[in-house]
Amino acid sequence: MQHRSFKYLTVISWVMAVLILASCGSRRKTRYGSLPRHGTSSTSKTIPTDASDARNKSLSGSGIDDYAAILGVSARDLNNKSLYAFIDKWLGSPHRLGGSQPSGIDCSGFVGILYREVYGKNLPRTSRDMGNQVKRKYERQLREGDLVFFSFGGRNIDHVGVYLHNNKFVHVSTRRGVIISNMKDSWYYKYFVRAGTPKI
Repeated sequence: MQHRSFKYLTVISWVMAVLILASCGSRRKTRYGSLPRHGTSSTSKTIPTDASDARNKSLSGSGIDDYAAILGVSARDLNNKSLYAFIDKWLGSPHRLGGSQPSGIDCSGFVGILYREVYGKNLPRTSRDMGNQVKRKYERQLREGDLVFFSFGGRNIDHVGVYLHNNKFVHVSTRRGVIISNMKDSWYYKYFVRAGTPKI
């Protein structure tokens, strides 16, 4: 009986390890310097971004207006204020594989918590499973809150982010934590594989 229990626990541990490893992209190099740590918000006049068309923008420190500037839209176009309040709380939180706290979070953990808190919906835990449960869209059809998927490690989806506006998305970079990026920047775009709205 004890031997059977041990085998059962070993299988569970193995399954959990696979789920955690599948939840976020492989490590990648970045060309830019360090970012503010968790807790840095637009009130300190910085929004972490590596988007080529958003770096070094001058920001007012007035919250939603700063997000509008980074995303290249009018503040009136940012209808879901709770989405940006959520992002603001998490910006700069570091990456940690399998993490689910501001002290360390992975890509699918971040997206899952965002969807639960902002939209009241539960998503699967891994980016691959999320990718299998979306109504696919072309890039031109993407709207705020849609999911964007990447495959940094090979053939399978291993990274996910939440689309915002003008090709910008929020996600957890393995090197830079929670950040806003541009999916059309060459580094991301060559690994982009799918996008869509969760079927929930």
